[in-house]
Amino acid sequence: MLKEFKDFAMRGNVMDLAVAVIIGGAFGKIIASLVNDVLMPLIGLALGGLNFSELAFTYKEAVVKYGVFIQSIIDFVIIAFVIFMLVRTMNNMQKKEPAPAPAAPTTKECPHCFSTISIKATRCPNCTSQL
Repeated sequence: MLKEFKDFAMRGNVMDLAVAVIIGGAFGKIIASLVNDVLMPLIGLALGGLNFSELAFTYKEAVVKYGVFIQSIIDFVIIAFVIFMLVRTMNNMQKKEPAPAPAAPTTKECPHCFSTISIKATRCPNCTSQL
């Protein structure tokens, strides 16, 4: 059972997925920093010194921090756009295979009885006409 697990874990797809998860986590942190430390202060400044991380309201005893939610939405939009651009670029880089040439016909139609016969036939097997 240990050998089967080792074979499974070392298979290419599993290792590729592990690397993708690690890189994705690091990429998410970079984007979160970009949004929190660069974009949101600039957007807040453009909106008159608004600090999105402090936007909240209280309902009874619950504090609803909708500013943090807005920052998370901007994080998501940026990450989704970057992933879209990466996938689009990868799709454009893949070699486009030309359409295969149509195969040569192997049958033809008898001009007398209109039945389908082999292209090599010199006489129709149905009506016995010379072709």
